[in-house]
Amino acid sequence: MNVFFEESGSFKAGSVLSRQGDAFQVELPGGRRTKVRSKDVLIEFEKPAAAELMERADATAQGIDLEFLWECAPEDEFPFATLGAEYFGTSFGPVERAALVLRMHGSPVYFRRKGRGQYQRAPEEQLKMALASLERKRQQALVQAGYEDELKAGRLPDAFAGKALGLLTKPDKNTIEYKALEAAAAVRGISMPRLMLECGGISSPRALHEARFLSEFFPHGTGFAPVTVRALPDDLPEANVEAFSIDDVTTTEIDDAFSVEHLGDGRVRIGVHIAAPALGIERGDAVDAIARTRLSTVYMPGDKITMLPDDVVNVFTLAEGGLRPALSLYVIVNRETQEIVASETRAELVFVKSNLRHNTLDELVTEEALAAGTGEYAHKDDIAVLWPFAQALFEKRQVARAGYGLRREVQRNTDFNFYVDGEHITITPRRRGSPLDTIVAELAILANSTWGAFLHDHGVPGIYRTQRAFGAPSGPKRTRMQTSAAPHEGLGVSQYAWSTSPLRRYVDLVNQWQLIACVQHGVMAKLAAPFKPKDADLYAVVQGFDDTYSAYADYQRRMEYFWCLRWLHQENRKHVEASVVKGDLVRLDEIPLLLHVPGLGVHARGTRLLLDVMSLDELTVEASVRLLQVLDAPTVASGAEVEEAEETDEEDEESGKDLVDAADESAESEAEAEADGTEEAEDNAAPQETDENASADHSAAEPGR
Repeated sequence: MNVFFEESGSFKAGSVLSRQGDAFQVELPGGRRTKVRSKDVLIEFEKPAAAELMERADATAQGIDLEFLWECAPEDEFPFATLGAEYFGTSFGPVERAALVLRMHGSPVYFRRKGRGQYQRAPEEQLKMALASLERKRQQALVQAGYEDELKAGRLPDAFAGKALGLLTKPDKNTIEYKALEAAAAVRGISMPRLMLECGGISSPRALHEARFLSEFFPHGTGFAPVTVRALPDDLPEANVEAFSIDDVTTTEIDDAFSVEHLGDGRVRIGVHIAAPALGIERGDAVDAIARTRLSTVYMPGDKITMLPDDVVNVFTLAEGGLRPALSLYVIVNRETQEIVASETRAELVFVKSNLRHNTLDELVTEEALAAGTGEYAHKDDIAVLWPFAQALFEKRQVARAGYGLRREVQRNTDFNFYVDGEHITITPRRRGSPLDTIVAELAILANSTWGAFLHDHGVPGIYRTQRAFGAPSGPKRTRMQTSAAPHEGLGVSQYAWSTSPLRRYVDLVNQWQLIACVQHGVMAKLAAPFKPKDADLYAVVQGFDDTYSAYADYQRRMEYFWCLRWLHQENRKHVEASVVKGDLVRLDEIPLLLHVPGLGVHARGTRLLLDVMSLDELTVEASVRLLQVLDAPTVASGAEVEEAEETDEEDEESGKDLVDAADESAESEAEAEADGTEEAEDNAAPQETDENASADHSAAEPGR
């Protein structure tokens, strides 16, 4: 005897070897034996053989007319055998019975299973809806197949127009367009972005990188809703100074300026004037909501996404030719010793006389020219006062760094600016550590450090950047943001609160609110400040800013890496010269690009190499190079000197980001993103985020501000 039975949701047939109670011992056609309960048996038959029955039943099932079968079926629940007699009549044998079960079980649209061998036909309305849905799916499958064929042939289907970037960023994976793209890419053996690039769905790899970033951080676009800036306080005093700023020609968010007043007795009053949007923005208002959502201006070569709307920036930027609201730090300095005698912070209106530009001054304002007093340029006398003061501030920080067990800051001599014109990139070298850069850097560090102490002395919480060693003083450094004052060992200051870029960083805007409360309310500032001590919202700002700022910096570095690859392709560079940084990591001489060279071997730091550029991939932002020739190697007295040089670089990298941000309050250019990552060796070699590895350079941090 043979049986047709259900096992684990499928139907099988086999020969009965024995029966014990309500269970059969059954041998399947393949030889496997299984135990089958009698309640799972649907048909008992003698002929044909089990294997033949299944083969014939499958063929017969395909010929059963489902619509006619559904019409024959009663509305109530029924056993399959009842319907079999209606449909097949007198020729209703084991094969037909099995075929009927297979057909109904495989057609849940028409028949619903209600138990072993029990079924019920679907209600008419539901059946119509289900059939319509199946027809739609069939039509969609045909359309999808057509899309796949076009994509595999390297053509972009018309329906993909305007959807390509969306399919590669945050797609709806249930759409037929996405399914077709995924299937075609799999057949071609390439990634979906590369297939879309080949088909012309995306104009360039750059467009994809930008779209991915925007879809994650600016899903609703980069535009601003209309906002109104509240009126400035009527009682703001006018400062009796003529300030000037020092920026790159492309800078639009001018947030710092300087002034010099001669007091007699060998003393001068030096003013550091910071744009004061906090005087026109209140915590919780519409502009604050925008700033808190964005948290920072995003910079990348050739473009930027501002934190604040242009209408707001235009009100507070320190543009020349008028009175501008500012938070000013005044320090009285003994010109003979360059020591600070006294300091004062004021909220006021400052007349900005000039916006000086690096592009026109860097060649004139050199160390040699300042020492000789030669050259003619605006604010020459003021710059002559600021230069020795900035040098003294720098030396004082070096003494403090030594007290923390750190070596003297070491800077490379060259930085690079990025200029983007369409899809063309120009990368130009720029001298680091110029007098103007140093002046801007040291005065910004002075303001951030002094104002950090100012907040601490008034018991008002602020947002500080700290850097301290783990374990021993010579241990690894960690930079973090917190709401209480603590040393920044890498910069050599007792505390450091970002306060000098409130137009482009939300942390600086928050600190400026707190500082203005101290200026206006003195000892009562704790009660009047927007953020009170232990305010949970202040901790939320710190966490949100840290994560977002890191993500923005990661994107900035990735785009710098991308444009470096574009430059190599554009200039058709098959061979490039580079210098060893550490291990198999090298830095190219002509552009700020770091690469890993597989199998480089052991070479001293600074060894110059000639490399063969094997491949460039702008889509994955990867480059492959190999060593052709060692050009020359530096003279190193001992392995200890190599280790010491590497340790020095690591220490400077840890503090570099803050030095960059301090210096570049005004020293930006179209490629200023470079300074935030030139020394981040491991980062730039494979674009990804690390803690604070960044260059100590301060000549180009954020593009086109």
